[in-house]
Amino acid sequence: MKAEAFLFAGVALFFLLTDAVYIWFAREPAGIAALTVSCFMAVVISFFCAVNYRRKGERPEDRQESEIHERSGPLDFFPPHSGYPIVVALGVALSGLGLVYAVWLLLIGLGVTVSAIFGMVFEFARRDD
Repeated sequence: MKAEAFLFAGVALFFLLTDAVYIWFAREPAGIAALTVSCFMAVVISFFCAVNYRRKGERPEDRQESEIHERSGPLDFFPPHSGYPIVVALGVALSGLGLVYAVWLLLIGLGVTVSAIFGMVFEFARRDD
């Protein structure tokens, strides 16, 4: 993650310099805002990568002498099935119809969407590994 942190720090520096030049020559608020937000997003990603490197140390990908089998093993938990994506889609569809026809339908759609998202996030929270 150290290389990724340096990479995104370079991207942030590029956007910062580009933003400074754009502020000096253009003085146009939309472009200034876009370049500033791009710089901040690159800083956040760089900070995240640096913190993960400091917390977890080097990965096998970071060393030249590493072997392929060092990264093998179980990857992660992948859920077998879930009905919540269909319910989220139904809630979004109800919200879209509510924007067109009635506020009460929008509120029902938002309620269904939010409850389905919470269900999807916490569906396998108490699983045994």
